[in-house]
Amino acid sequence: MSLQLGQIAPDFEQDSTEGPIRFHDWLGEAWGVLFSHPKNFTPVCTTELGEVARLKPEWDKRGVKPLGLSVDPLSAHGEWSRDIAETQGHALNFPLLADADGRVARLYGMIHPESDPTLTVWAVYIIDPAKRIRLVLTYPPSSGRNFAEILRAIDSLQLTDAEKVATPANWNPGQPVIIPASLSDAEAGQRYPQGWRTLRPYLRVVDLAAQD
Repeated sequence: MSLQLGQIAPDFEQDSTEGPIRFHDWLGEAWGVLFSHPKNFTPVCTTELGEVARLKPEWDKRGVKPLGLSVDPLSAHGEWSRDIAETQGHALNFPLLADADGRVARLYGMIHPESDPTLTVWAVYIIDPAKRIRLVLTYPPSSGRNFAEILRAIDSLQLTDAEKVATPANWNPGQPVIIPASLSDAEAGQRYPQGWRTLRPYLRVVDLAAQD
């Protein structure tokens, strides 16, 4: 199954380190980050889970719930959780799904047969409060995920939803943004009284902070 941007994220019920989770109910009105791991006790994944735990204040600030997934059974998650706490300095503070039967992995297309027919790839799904998939990333097993980039992408999604703008390459919060081409100069003048820079008729840059 190939999931595409804008689709409703499939609902599921699966065991986790924090009890059974029915995904849509668990997510509620929050944003979600669902990210998969091929198996327990893998070195890259150990660092990633520790990093996600360390970033709890950042997830909370943005109203985001992280949810990990591993294909190992729940009985194996406890020992791995202890390893994560001891080696990374941060204990799990979010649920880790025990997808031993592969139901969630198949539902989300996390099994790539040409990579490995039995293990999940390093997948990331950002899901908004309407349960729609807003971003999909897939990493190779040798490259740990950049969770600073995932946070930056969430910042962009949340800002562009609220302000109806676009963010340019390498954008970070607080930096100028782009006025969409669908907005006329007259409409932009009403929305952005502070003015903007016109680099080309189709490329208008505005500093939202100048509104304050």
